[in-house]
Order: sequence, then C-alpha cells, then structure tokens
Amino acid sequence: MEIIRILAINPGSTSTKIAVFQNEEPIFIKNIKHDVEELAKFEKITDQFQFRKEIIVNELNSAEVPEAHVKAVVGRGGLVKPIESGVYEVNEAMKHDLRHSPMGEHASNLGGLIADDIATSIGDCKAYITNPVVVDELEDIARITGHPLFKRKSIFHALNQKAVAQEHAKQIIRKYEDLNLIVVHLGGGITVGAHRKGKVIDVNQGLDGEGPFSPERSGTLPVGDLVKMCFSGEYSQKEIKKMITGKGGLVAYLDTNNAYEIEQRVAAGDSEAALIYEAMAYQVSKTIGEMAAVLKGEVDGILITGGIAHDKWFVNHIIERVHRFGPVHVYPGEDEMRALAFNVLRVIKGEIETKVYH
Repeated sequence: MEIIRILAINPGSTSTKIAVFQNEEPIFIKNIKHDVEELAKFEKITDQFQFRKEIIVNELNSAEVPEAHVKAVVGRGGLVKPIESGVYEVNEAMKHDLRHSPMGEHASNLGGLIADDIATSIGDCKAYITNPVVVDELEDIARITGHPLFKRKSIFHALNQKAVAQEHAKQIIRKYEDLNLIVVHLGGGITVGAHRKGKVIDVNQGLDGEGPFSPERSGTLPVGDLVKMCFSGEYSQKEIKKMITGKGGLVAYLDTNNAYEIEQRVAAGDSEAALIYEAMAYQVSKTIGEMAAVLKGEVDGILITGGIAHDKWFVNHIIERVHRFGPVHVYPGEDEMRALAFNVLRVIKGEIETKVYH
C-alpha cells in the first residue's frame, strides 16, 4: 500500500491541535496550549501566523516526524466567504480572504494560511481546507428573517456535523446523500442542523449564539429587551457582544463554561445548576423540533455529538423530548483532526474532487 501522510492543523483561540495521519492511522497527535498573555501581544489574530507556525514546525521536528511522503497539509477552514461543503485547495483568493476575512476574525483563519506555507516549504505537497464553519447550503426560504435589512447566515460546526453524519450513514450501510438527519453538536457553542439528502438546508447560526444557549453563548434573547439594553447607555457594544458570545449561557448563570463541573454539581444535589442545565437541554430539544418541521417530519435519525454528549444525564433529557421525531443515536466527542485528514485522503485516492474557491 502506498504510504500517504497528511498533516492536519486546527488552530483554536488558545491552542493549536496538530496531527499526522499515515493513510488512515494517526502517527502523531499534539495539542499545543498557548499562554493567553503571550497571544495578547498580537493586535490581530492573523498577526499570530509566524508565532504559531514556528511552534508547529518545532513540535514536528522535536517528535522527529519526517516530511517524506507528506502529500498534503490541511488546515481548519476559517471565516472565508460562504461556500458549499467539500474540500478546497488553498489558492490566492482564499489566502486573501483568510487574511481579510469578510465574516470576521477567528483563530481558524490561520489554518489555511499555515497549511499553505508548510506545504510550500515541503515541495510537491498541496494545502487544503475542508468544511469550514461558513459552509452554506441553506434553502432560500431559510434565509428570511422577518425584515429585509436582516438575513440569516449559515455558520455552524460543519466539519464535525458532516463527519458524524457520514460516519452514521456508513454504519447503517446507507448513503449520506439518501438520508434526512438532524445533527446536534454540543460544545462551547451548540448548533443543530437539518441535513436533507447530503445538504444542511437549515441550521442555527452558532457563532453569534442564535438558537439554544450553550456553555458560553446566550442563545436567542428577547429582542425587545436586548434593544433596550443596547440603548440604555450602561453597556458598550463590546460588552454586549461579550455578554452574548463568551460570557453568556452557563457562564452567566453558573459562572463556569465547564459542563463536566456542572454535571458534578447536579449529581451533588445543586438544584439551581440542575434547573439551568436542564433548561439548556430543553432549548436544544426545541431546536431539534424546529428542524424536524424543516424536514417535514421525515427524519431518518437524530445524531447527538460533541463534548457534552458524554453526559448521559443531559443527553437523556433531550432524548425523552425528541425520541418520537426519529431514532436517536449518540456519538460522544468530536474528532475534527480525523475528519480533516480523511476528507483530504478521499481527494488523494480520487474518491472525490476538490472544489475551487472564488
């Protein structure tokens, strides 16, 4: 069998995950933690490019991971323009948009840039991104908000949602493109997507916290009260944005974004923690109900994934409310590194074609 090595890079706000896969097996995995004070020295996230790249290269060299046979470097896709799902080779247009993102700054913007730089240094090696958070397959009707000055956007956990949906289809010996699925990603942010025949035709906008509240996001808030707060003069725009994304949800109610910690508090009899935690499950369940309506009740499966999916107490509160909509399957955790590498491996094997970013 031909040896194919793929380097996967996943930059987060305070960490950078890297992994090297040899064909389908990981031969090196590292989660590099970054000091918050050190990152604070950089004015913009893209200014961290050289800093993060050098750390990645040093880690690979220290582990004596050879560059021989590295056919591709894949980065976590950033906030580029809205695109359909798939694998995209990094090009000049993409690099421009990763540096000057039309959708906002995010650490994942560094993924494609670093991947391209490392691939160039290796030679005879290509750089890719795959299924970034801005994957947009919404139907036109799903974009309507209720006022023409506002338009719904598709920003969600596309990489993990698509990977879990495809893995589920494989397990039941069906094609993802033949199924209607509702996929729930339970993490620091929560997104619930309606997957119809291989496309996510509706999903809550997870970046700004639309939909259910989550460990760090306030979710959809009462709009009238929010408007009053914005013009009260008591809060700056920055403070309100932080209230909605970063210091909302569980952080606001229970002063922690650690779902496992809250799980322990519930088990110890903390009634307030139990109420808030169940309320989060309640709101997730309502959003699943919305997506069941989007799919006109034709639901082949409800897939629950992400880190919080490890918590049986929380997941059971969802299942008891939604099990009549369709069979529920739980896939705890997420394996974005494997998803990144496997999508590119399919390209190298000729199973799928790359798409061109414009």
